[in-house]
Amino acid sequence: MKIKKVVIPVAGKGTRFLPATKEIPKEMIPILDRPMIHYAVEEAVKANIEEVIFVTSKGKEVIEKYFQRNSTLEEFLSKNGKEKQLQNIKNIGDMISFKTVEQSEQLGLGHAVLCAEELVGDEPFAVILGDDLILSSEPVVGQLMKISEEKNFSPVIGVMEVPNEETFRYGIVSGNMLNDKTLKMDSMVEKPEPQNAPTNLATPGRYILTPDIFQCLKEIPRGSGGEYQLTDAINHLAKKRDVYAHVFEGDRFDTGNLDCYLNAMVEFALRDQRTEGLMRNIIKDKAAQMERGLL
Repeated sequence: MKIKKVVIPVAGKGTRFLPATKEIPKEMIPILDRPMIHYAVEEAVKANIEEVIFVTSKGKEVIEKYFQRNSTLEEFLSKNGKEKQLQNIKNIGDMISFKTVEQSEQLGLGHAVLCAEELVGDEPFAVILGDDLILSSEPVVGQLMKISEEKNFSPVIGVMEVPNEETFRYGIVSGNMLNDKTLKMDSMVEKPEPQNAPTNLATPGRYILTPDIFQCLKEIPRGSGGEYQLTDAINHLAKKRDVYAHVFEGDRFDTGNLDCYLNAMVEFALRDQRTEGLMRNIIKDKAAQMERGLL
């Protein structure tokens, strides 16, 4: 058995990035020279996943087009001798096979995953949330796939350690530690206050799930905000079978709002050899201006 498919929900309206998202899907807003969705798909490709399932909505067709070949652009680049750019564009079009399914009504992450049931079929699959970008030497979803395989293809939730005082910002897992990285879950708690948090292990949007999650999604009631919460379905699943959480290796960057997006942009620029020197010079120059009272 091999985990071959990943579900990437992209149906949201991106209201925190208006007015840009009036016409441009949030997922297509760039970090450096690539749209955010590129990084999510690239993570799947590096983990040897074979097919992406985009859970999308009306007005998001440009995401599909981005991952298709563009013969007109390729011809233009070829005629003008722009071989490096041409190869980059071809590589995007050849990255991975993908399918789409429409989420006609935004009813939460759980509902988005359920929309992909027919395309996923009866096999374990990954879920990547494009809002969470993770820089790592080994793709995070690949790290979780290894744990899942070790546990007979059980569900595995990617988690990261957060400061105790910040547990109210995240879903927090509870359970018994099997080693310093892997926990056998008994539940997930949504945004607990620090004094009520069972651990400081937060869930930033990487999952390996099994097809029985779909039945759980059909059985749960609507939760917070009147939406079907994936957290509720995973809790339901953990009562029926073993579910694990694993502390992944990597640095996670949230892009869910403008402040976090700007931080991600700076961090990616500092870690990219093409832009690192320029970014450090900009930071140094701005610091000097502030010191002189010019900013």
